[in-house]
Amino acid sequence: MGAVERRRWGKDAGGRSAWVRGRVLAVLAVVTAGLMAFHSVVPNAVGRLGSLLETFLPWLGLAVPLLLVLALLRRSALALVALLVPVAVWGNLFGGLVPADEDSGAHDIVAVQHNVSDENSDPEGTASGLIEAAPDVIALEELTPSALPAYESALAADYPHHAVEGTVGLWSRYPLSDVRPVDIKPEGIPEGWNRGLRTTARTPQGDIAVYVAHLPSVRIRWNGLSSGWRDESAALLGEALAAEKLGKVILLGDLNSTVDDRGLDPVTEQMDSAGRNLAFSWPATFPVSRIDHVMTRSMQVTAIRTLPATGSDHLPVAAGIKSES
Repeated sequence: MGAVERRRWGKDAGGRSAWVRGRVLAVLAVVTAGLMAFHSVVPNAVGRLGSLLETFLPWLGLAVPLLLVLALLRRSALALVALLVPVAVWGNLFGGLVPADEDSGAHDIVAVQHNVSDENSDPEGTASGLIEAAPDVIALEELTPSALPAYESALAADYPHHAVEGTVGLWSRYPLSDVRPVDIKPEGIPEGWNRGLRTTARTPQGDIAVYVAHLPSVRIRWNGLSSGWRDESAALLGEALAAEKLGKVILLGDLNSTVDDRGLDPVTEQMDSAGRNLAFSWPATFPVSRIDHVMTRSMQVTAIRTLPATGSDHLPVAAGIKSES
């Protein structure tokens, strides 16, 4: 550092050194780190602010470059040192997570999960895109009566076994049995709303209970997050999973939040997932969150990645799954 630069980082006109000025920036850096590390203590009582924070938790890291620029402009050594705290926290939570390579992770089963959108104008093209990933099972949500025949026709050759309940469906290379709806309808939603199914897939790894679910949407409003129906539906899905008698379970679905969101605790307490992997699936035009999930019990998700965009506002996700025994 040259003499001129040292003078710039010395005392300012008010006599404050680089280790004194920038205290507000230093506090903001520590607060950012605290929100990431202790997000679970942010209350949900008002506007479900805790769930809102947890839905977009990785993006809190964007505060770091902003604070870095301000710290440099302020020439604050104090703020620069304080920024090491959120950098360390973000690195611990998310730094080791990158989108998985197509062939990474040994697996026995490949599963694809996709909310195809009830406004998708190209179901045939969507189905073809999913087939290219060569999955063993494909779960779809937002199936409409008009589009369902197109999906059935396009997938029939490669996936001779399928089950549909309401607006969700499963296509499989393996025989399916014991197909039944799963009641995840919150109170207050009209009759005929059916977004859950359960079936048994007979695989080389033995019988596996496969669930497909689409939890209610949430809305971000001026006063916070509106997620009451989603949370109630998650509790019902958690009860169904807890009552499942088969040891091996796969859950595929659009759960309308991330695994960090405490609203999904009834589900995540029953299942394992790929966690905070950065395979963001929504919205398709600029993905900022992974709300489409592949979760397992007595099995392991070894890798998860997004697939190319279809006619939906979600990206498909593909996951490798390995049996634990």
